[in-house]
Amino acid sequence: MKRISIAISILSLALATLGNAQGTSPSKETGEHYTQSQLKKMVSEAHSPEQYDVLARYYGNEQKVFLQKAADEKQEWARRSQFTTSISAKYPRPVDSARNLYEYYAYKASEAGVLSDKYRVLATPVTPALTQ
Repeated sequence: MKRISIAISILSLALATLGNAQGTSPSKETGEHYTQSQLKKMVSEAHSPEQYDVLARYYGNEQKVFLQKAADEKQEWARRSQFTTSISAKYPRPVDSARNLYEYYAYKASEAGVLSDKYRVLATPVTPALTQ
C-alpha cells in the first residue's frame, strides 16, 4: 500500500514538472526569447542583413515589453502616491519601489530602443553610389 502511494506521488510530480517545462517554451505568438549567452553569440556572429534584422526585431520587441511594464509601474506609482503615510515611514516605501521600477523599465526600454535602431541601420543593405 505504501509503495503504491509513493509511486503515485512520484508519477504526479513528474507529470506536473513535464507540464511546466512544456509551458515555458517560447512560441511564435509571444516572440523569441534568447539567453544572454545566445544573444552575445548572435551579436558576435552577425554579419549579414538577415542576422542584423533578427537582432533589430528582438530588441524592438524587448523595447515594447519594457515600455508596457513602465506604463504599468507608472500607474502603480500614481496609485501608491495617494496613500503616503507619516514622515516616520521606513524607507523604501511602496511608492519608492514603484518609482524605482518605473525608472528601471524606462531605462531598459531606452537601451533596447537604441540597440534596435543600431541593428536596424546595420540590416539595411548598402546600395552602391550611382556614378555618372
